[in-house]
Amino acid sequence: MKTATNIYIFNLALADALVLATLPFQGTDVILGFWPFGLALCKAVMAIDYYNMFTSVFTLTIMSVDRYIAVCHPVRSLTVRTPLRAKLINVAVWVLASAVGLPVMIMGQVEEEKDVYGSAECVLNLPKPREHWWPVFVFCVFLFSFLIPVVIISVCYGLMVRRLRSVRLLSGSREKDRNLRRITYMVLSVVAAFVLCWMPVQVLALVQALGHVDLGTSQSSMAAMHFCIALGYANSCLNPVLYAFLDENFKRCFREFCIPANSSLLLEEQRKRSLRRERECAEEEEKEVVIDEGIIPMCAD
Repeated sequence: MKTATNIYIFNLALADALVLATLPFQGTDVILGFWPFGLALCKAVMAIDYYNMFTSVFTLTIMSVDRYIAVCHPVRSLTVRTPLRAKLINVAVWVLASAVGLPVMIMGQVEEEKDVYGSAECVLNLPKPREHWWPVFVFCVFLFSFLIPVVIISVCYGLMVRRLRSVRLLSGSREKDRNLRRITYMVLSVVAAFVLCWMPVQVLALVQALGHVDLGTSQSSMAAMHFCIALGYANSCLNPVLYAFLDENFKRCFREFCIPANSSLLLEEQRKRSLRRERECAEEEEKEVVIDEGIIPMCAD
């Protein structure tokens, strides 16, 4: 499982797990109609929300670029797509997401009317005048957490689709070629799910901020707003299902994780599989690279 793709998937899973841990608090807030958990949890939950949004989309963008390199530049990918580099990129993603996550944590505040029980709200306390900075903040979030990443992802997959259709074999082995295509389509499915789940709430927030539209004026608009927000959070629940149905390696490793490790038969099978893969990779690396015919041997994860 220690491949570049799986390391990126782990980063995505970590962000999903963090945001799912905040749902009980946010659900309680919606049901009660006020925030009962105090300032510290308000700041933490709000920051995790934005960390998840940015780390998820940054990781998916990196995964798309990673797939593009694997498919369109297979020779270069042998040196570029390493586990160590993937780990460093994951760290960089979290550092970059902190550019939004930390300010949100600082600006998160609990506002309530004095001596009025049940009036506490966990809000983002932007600099004054708020009516000026709120549209700027929402537009920047939309630009950097949705629009720019989606454009990059679309370009990468457009180039990959053209490559996959024009080349008979991407590698010297049909089995590895199938594996490469399978992983590419899996990543595309995860990206498509992210776009479909997050686009409604992103567009809704943008329209509300730039158009100065109050969506809390009717029950139908409130229901639409809550549905779009829930759809965004549903993406964190959907990713593991996509991995389970689309990634054979994920299913195999999950099955092995659930079976007791003291099974001698399982351990022997794992050892043989590992030796067989090492032998296949060694054989592939020794083959001659024939770029003109589009036949490029590689050990795709």
